[in-house]
Amino acid sequence: MTKDQTGRIIGAAFGLVFVQANAGSLPTAVAMPLRLLSLAAFLWVTVLGRRGSGVAGTATPASRTRFGRSYWYVVAAEVLGLVAGLVVIARVLQAPQAAVGWIALVVGVHFSGLAVAWRRPALHVLGASIAACGAAGLALAALGAPVAAGRTVAGILPGFLLLASVLRPGREDPAAPVERVRSGTPA
Repeated sequence: MTKDQTGRIIGAAFGLVFVQANAGSLPTAVAMPLRLLSLAAFLWVTVLGRRGSGVAGTATPASRTRFGRSYWYVVAAEVLGLVAGLVVIARVLQAPQAAVGWIALVVGVHFSGLAVAWRRPALHVLGASIAACGAAGLALAALGAPVAAGRTVAGILPGFLLLASVLRPGREDPAAPVERVRSGTPA
C-alpha cells in the first residue's frame, strides 16, 4: 500500500467516524441510509483504492506522500486544541452539545495547517469548509438548537466532506501530502 493510499484511507476513516458517531441523533429512517452510504464510501476507498487503479490511482512522483515532522506538528497542535477546548466546553461552559462543533472547527483548522505543511492549496478549501461547519455547529449550540441540528451540520456534513475529498476519481487526493523535492523543483 502506498502512502497516498494510506492518506486516502485515513481521510475516509475519519469521514466514516464523523458520520457514524453523529447519525444516531437523527431518526432511524434518516440515520440508517446515511450510515450505510458512509460505510459504502469507506469500503470503496479501502477496497478499490488498494488495487492501484480506480479511486486511489497508481502512485506517481507527484502523489508520493510524506508524513514527516511538519505533519506531526500539525497533529500535535490539533490534539492540544481539541483537548483544551473540550475541557472548557465540558467543565467551564457545561455545554456538551457544543463539543461536535468544536471538534469540526479544530479539524478544519488542522487541514489548513496541513495545506501549508504539504503545499496542498486544495486542503485550504476542505479545511475552511469543515471549519465553517464547526462554527455553524457552535452557533447552533449557543442558540439552543436541537442536538440533531448541531450534529448534522458539524458532524455528518464534515464526514461526507472528508469522504468526498478522497472519493474523487481521476484527481489527485487533496488529503494526501506531496513529498517535497529537495532540488527546489515543485512536486
